[in-house]
Amino acid sequence: MARYLLETYGCTANRGEGLQIERELRDRGHRPVDSVREADVAILNTCTVTETTEDNMVRRATELAAAVDDLIVTGCLALAQPDRLAAVGIDARVVGWDEVPDAVLNGECPTPTATSEEALLDGVIGILPIARGCTSDCSYCITKAATGYIESPPIEVNVERARQLVEAGAKELRITGQDTGVYGFDQGGRWLPELLDQICTIDGSFRVRLGMANPKGLYLVRDELVEVFARNDELYNFIHAPVQSGSNEVLAAMRRQHRIEEFIEVVETFDATLKEWTLATDFIVGFPTETDADFEASMHLLEQIKPERVNITRFSKRPGTDAAAMKGLGGPKKKERSRGMSERKLDILTSMHEGLIGSVRSVLVVEPGHGDSVKCRDDAYHLIILPEADGIEPGQQVTVSVVDAEPTYAIAEPVETANTTAIPAVD
Repeated sequence: MARYLLETYGCTANRGEGLQIERELRDRGHRPVDSVREADVAILNTCTVTETTEDNMVRRATELAAAVDDLIVTGCLALAQPDRLAAVGIDARVVGWDEVPDAVLNGECPTPTATSEEALLDGVIGILPIARGCTSDCSYCITKAATGYIESPPIEVNVERARQLVEAGAKELRITGQDTGVYGFDQGGRWLPELLDQICTIDGSFRVRLGMANPKGLYLVRDELVEVFARNDELYNFIHAPVQSGSNEVLAAMRRQHRIEEFIEVVETFDATLKEWTLATDFIVGFPTETDADFEASMHLLEQIKPERVNITRFSKRPGTDAAAMKGLGGPKKKERSRGMSERKLDILTSMHEGLIGSVRSVLVVEPGHGDSVKCRDDAYHLIILPEADGIEPGQQVTVSVVDAEPTYAIAEPVETANTTAIPAVD
């Protein structure tokens, strides 16, 4: 849970994105503050409509970067010209609008508020929290104090909640929790594969995205889980497994439950079974015990696995956690390591999205985008933007041709619309 300052500039659509970011941050237990001096993290949601506007955005980013340890930049300038900030030496994490809530986590598990623990339909996206709590005791994480040990409702309860979302018009089900991989562990079972299998049998046309799962839980169900992915077209071929460090020594100091070898085995299991899939992961840089060699191990792991979504967070102390009492690394050292990893991350993501150019893909339109655009997801959960989407609405399945790419998404044109009827609104 973090104290954040969010500043949004630009048009009505950009401000709408800012409101969505604000809502998700509050739902996850983060607290807004009025001054950068009070903030753990500053978030700058940028505009790029004119050269003067761009100059103002760069100036404000420079001011925020000097005032806070962690700056996240999103919005039009950040996404259209990600190199603009780095070119003038601004130390910031550049992410897409929908990636901001994950980026603010500081390596911690999501912390839903009481109201967000219920199933929720947001447009055509159904949010389904399957359990509360986790089995971990990470030395840097304050979330455990809020959520406790995992509590897993029965499979049939979650399947029924998923069915209600589909019947209400959900076209994408997002399975969420502090750690989805350990669902059922409190009852002596490993229930995640069976739950996903049963959800995929629900009548209707919809996709399912599995939310964050720590590597240890995934490792224990990896063989059964990947077979569930392979036989169910409803499942996006996507996992989010936060590794946090490439060093087993740092993982031990963090009290993470997994070892690097187990994380790699999960990745290799999915590589061996699925033709195309997306790996999202997280790294914490500058943990108090992290040496130069430990950081190089993290860089090596990043190069080895080449994840297609990466959250990079500088370690910051959370009150009441064991890591808060550790003697930390200096801010300049953390910034240097964060900058180096972020630059390599950008290279990896750019190469991946450029590799999609020329391909024809079936995508689900999931949300309105900026201006006349819409946001889509293909089978591997790649983010694909249709810039000119006249008549194309969320909930439609569209065949597209990828024509261009930015570092964090691909750009496409529709080939044909497989479902030209928008999903009716549900009262």
